[in-house]
Amino acid sequence: MKRPYPYIPSPPDPLRRKQPLPWSHPKRDPGDLQLEQRLKAILEHPSYREPDEDTDFIQSESARGVRLQLDYAKAEQGMRGQGIERCIVVFGSTRLREPAMAERELAQIVAQCLQAPDDAQLARERRLAENRLSLARYYEVGRELGRLVGKVGNDAGGRRLVVMTGGGPGAMEAANRGAFEEGAPTIGLNITLPREQFPNPYITPGLCFQFHYFSMRKLHFMKRAVAIVALPGGYGTLDELFGALTLIQTRKVAPIPVVLVGEAYWRRVFDAEYILDQGHIDAEDLDLYWYAETAAEAWEGIQHWHRENGSALI
Repeated sequence: MKRPYPYIPSPPDPLRRKQPLPWSHPKRDPGDLQLEQRLKAILEHPSYREPDEDTDFIQSESARGVRLQLDYAKAEQGMRGQGIERCIVVFGSTRLREPAMAERELAQIVAQCLQAPDDAQLARERRLAENRLSLARYYEVGRELGRLVGKVGNDAGGRRLVVMTGGGPGAMEAANRGAFEEGAPTIGLNITLPREQFPNPYITPGLCFQFHYFSMRKLHFMKRAVAIVALPGGYGTLDELFGALTLIQTRKVAPIPVVLVGEAYWRRVFDAEYILDQGHIDAEDLDLYWYAETAAEAWEGIQHWHRENGSALI
């Protein structure tokens, strides 16, 4: 067909063709009765699924590297998209109680002990409840620290300085809650565990991320951290704290302030002077952290450290 000159064709349909391509319909051969079954077997086999839609492949051992990348990339995209620049990271026990809750629990145990004064298990539970009540004041310290950081972050533009926690209950909830009460955005980095867990309800929607790998979660804790505050905690808190101290000690990351809240607790849990006496750390490593008792002390110390260091906090 001869076309007039000049000829400019109309744009084609972005999806449909006037004349289908050869592969747009399955092969048909009335003489081959097994053709349709063979084609069905090909199409339904897992190998034919696109990789990003093949959950079995994504969860396979060979795709572990891809999962690590996804674990990093989703949270990174989410925080970048919301303009998160610097974080005060707060660690601490999931078992840290609100004072009122700790008081109720102790009262219940005391009542049970009065009914069974010779019950050794109840006596032990009473001691634990008394200890939880003694430590419950640190829930309020975490909450007040969240308020202080949240207020400053809001004054600085809303998302330039944000509280970040592991997203769980207890100490983490306290810090997120304080920032929430100040109307500030606040971050939680949850981790998937064999048993179901829920994030605390004070995290900002869109800033709660769930990780499969502890390693990627740790990376994100440190990536934007301008200070670390550790409330009393157990294995998880120690894991995060010692990881951070090792990175700072080895200068794998630039030094940042590390504050341990509750000196009496931390000196029993972490005897750094003993480690020094055994020759496994140096004297300068004792200066990688300090103690505080109140939120105000911790926050003022962090600000002082950054002024001395000439580094940006906000």
